[in-house]
Amino acid sequence: MAAKTSLAIVMMGLLCLAISSGCSDESAWSRHMRTGESALERGDYTGAVKAIEAAVKKAQGFGERDSRFLESLTALAMLYDIQGRLSEADVLYGRVRNTEKSGDPKYSKTAVGPFKLGERFKTEGRYSAAEVLLKRALALDQETLGREHPAIATDLYNLAELYRDQGRYAEAEALLKRSLAIVEKKLGPEDFYVARNLSGLAALHRSRGRYAESEALYARSLAVFEKQFGPEHANVGIVLSAMGELLEHQRRYSDAESVLKRALVILEKTLGPEHPFAAGALETLAVVYERQGRYSDGLNWIRKATAIYRARAARASGERSAGAVSEQRRRRREFVRHVRLLSNVDASSLVERDRLVAEVFEVGQLARTSNTAHALANMAARFARGDDELAQLTRTRQDALTRWQVIDDELVKAATRPLQQRNTEQEIRLREELTGLEKQLTNLDGELERRFPEYKELTSPQPLAREEAQKLLGDYEAVVGYLVDEKESYLWILRRGKADFRRIEIGRQKLDKAVQQLRRALEPVEGMTLSEIPAFPVEQAYELYRRIFAPAEPLLQGATHVMVVPDGALQSLPFGVLVTERPKEAVTGFSGYREVPWLARKYALSVLPSEGSLRALRRFAKGTFGDQPFAGFGDPLLGSRKRGSRGLSAAGLFSRGSVADVNEVRSLPRLPETAEELFAIASALGADRQNIHLREAATEARVKRLDLSRYRTLAFSTHGLMAGDFKGLAEPALVLTPPSEGTELDDGLLTASEVARLKLNADWVILSACNTAAADGTAGAEGLSGLARAFFYAGSRALLVSHWAVSSDATVELTTKMFRVAAENSGIGKSEALRRSMLLLMNSEAKPYYAHPMFWGPFVVVGEGGRTR
Repeated sequence: MAAKTSLAIVMMGLLCLAISSGCSDESAWSRHMRTGESALERGDYTGAVKAIEAAVKKAQGFGERDSRFLESLTALAMLYDIQGRLSEADVLYGRVRNTEKSGDPKYSKTAVGPFKLGERFKTEGRYSAAEVLLKRALALDQETLGREHPAIATDLYNLAELYRDQGRYAEAEALLKRSLAIVEKKLGPEDFYVARNLSGLAALHRSRGRYAESEALYARSLAVFEKQFGPEHANVGIVLSAMGELLEHQRRYSDAESVLKRALVILEKTLGPEHPFAAGALETLAVVYERQGRYSDGLNWIRKATAIYRARAARASGERSAGAVSEQRRRRREFVRHVRLLSNVDASSLVERDRLVAEVFEVGQLARTSNTAHALANMAARFARGDDELAQLTRTRQDALTRWQVIDDELVKAATRPLQQRNTEQEIRLREELTGLEKQLTNLDGELERRFPEYKELTSPQPLAREEAQKLLGDYEAVVGYLVDEKESYLWILRRGKADFRRIEIGRQKLDKAVQQLRRALEPVEGMTLSEIPAFPVEQAYELYRRIFAPAEPLLQGATHVMVVPDGALQSLPFGVLVTERPKEAVTGFSGYREVPWLARKYALSVLPSEGSLRALRRFAKGTFGDQPFAGFGDPLLGSRKRGSRGLSAAGLFSRGSVADVNEVRSLPRLPETAEELFAIASALGADRQNIHLREAATEARVKRLDLSRYRTLAFSTHGLMAGDFKGLAEPALVLTPPSEGTELDDGLLTASEVARLKLNADWVILSACNTAAADGTAGAEGLSGLARAFFYAGSRALLVSHWAVSSDATVELTTKMFRVAAENSGIGKSEALRRSMLLLMNSEAKPYYAHPMFWGPFVVVGEGGRTR
């Protein structure tokens, strides 16, 4: 709340500064700006927008590099931001950022650009970049305005908010007190800047549990705002909403309810009924009722908040701004609260229960946004119409958007470097490319809207309705979805003719610990001997099954294929290693694992990035695949011929820059057995051996040069490398034969971003390498966001990926048996073929150690696991 309050105040200050820097006479431009200032003071945001839009139009006559144009354009962007019109605001911020560096020297010395960009990054949680920019804004303002100017107080305030968001409370408090001292001295005790600072300090004290101090400060802030602007101004509503949250923390529920309802009326009137501030007040009201056990009342309020957030997410679909696209993810807490309230409501009839189940199914999807699911939806949209020209048009649009986001991020990094390290030529080049991409996207959007109006719907993040999902399931199929909360979690089960949901008594921390415990016994260590393989904790695997999967079993009668939509730590666990019965005795020796009742014995399991992926795969991505059955790449020419694990340490690969050191790549061990694997797959599929590319032919350059859209099945049998495994590799990669000298085109590593640029039309892709189910390496990234996401985006309907470093010999046997089983049992489905192959592997007489789940457990089918072609 305080962040937006400060934005409104800064907006007013910006208008004052803009007017004072304009012409000495009362020009049309300055009159529009003054009108906007007056409207904003009254809380008339519609009038303020209208006036500032007129100012922008007038300022265009001065030239797009004139300070007045940039000032009014920034003011308009900030107004859009206050109104929650994030995508429109971001377009304007982009225009400001693209021109301010080369614009009017007077404007380039102001702090508006760094401040606003810093504010945007703060909203997105990009704290390091935000801190650099907000500190730069402070330094610029101090240089031009002095250390005691009211604008300095605003700079201090916003930097303090950033620190507060990071839990750096002592630093935040010091800045807020300094800011307050400046405005009280310069503007008097009843100025709106003073009220802003009081509100900021109140929010800080609330965060620290100092409720009495917080309440007193909010009261002072509220009194000033009411005196300055009247009792129905937006700032009054914002402070009241914050006070309501404080009262709720103190369990003063009656007082909180009264204050929040007053706040809601003001916010809906001044900012609109669909503004996120209104949604915030609605959500806090829901909390007030939830805390009192009035779950039905709480549900009524949270439904209204969810409707606002859901509508905003739909409008943000396909936008270029990372801020707009990520808004749904930032609302996870609210969506989880909605599900929690639904789980506490007593259904008085089967009809009511059925409605609650449908609502849980949809809201749960909103809480679990997935970049991988979005990539899969984009792929499906390309193939939906069965029109090659439209498929190419949608791919061009998606590639242009991806490039826009990459360049935008590069420009951010360039702009946030220390001043002495900034490269003007690089920034100009990036801005020019960004401008060109914006024009291209605008043109493509227009053409798609004309020729393919369903495109936006197909790529929308809106959840799949329960009834539609059920129609997409076979009689033998089920979907089991999860939502992990801090203290408890939820699952829902969907069959063709029935559905239900359950609350499960395990929260995030305990679930993380349980999964880590299982993973420790599954991940091999380089150089590990058979005698050093740890015993698998069968008892713990049963306990986790009992808590997270057994509650679904009553609805799984008759199901043979279960599609799991995991959340949290469950994204890093293949469900097949769970144990369905409490062990009667300890496992002794490797052969003892053959008798364990693994979940993989009971069900064919596959993973979906989201429930909506079912719609993408079964309604829109069913088109014709390539005309060739198979192509494979493996046995790259590397160093030693040692057999073993396909997951390796490679610490020196990128020590010389962004292109991998090909000598380091070449030093990795050979995997000659991968040739056997690829030949066996080709034989099972009736494919020509000439489409298998080995040794000197298994190069990155060849992968990029070939028309891979011709092949229904693709396999990459090689080493897999994770992002962060070594210095310089920021994303996962597959190892191929390195050239004599590395280039951007070919350095022996096919990275996830290079995979995404491939053009596939595959039924499925086999990633017979280690950790291909892992995240992309960025902090907090979801599972499957690395190579898996890239291959879905490139055009695959299903993937075979692994959760840990895999034994090369075991992998050869697993994948070859899987394709042989599929060939001998037409139509059984990918996940069933994998399940049968796992059972054959664990029952190996020649190698009894294969019964340990370290060998058969890592691989999972992601995507369409129910059908083969």
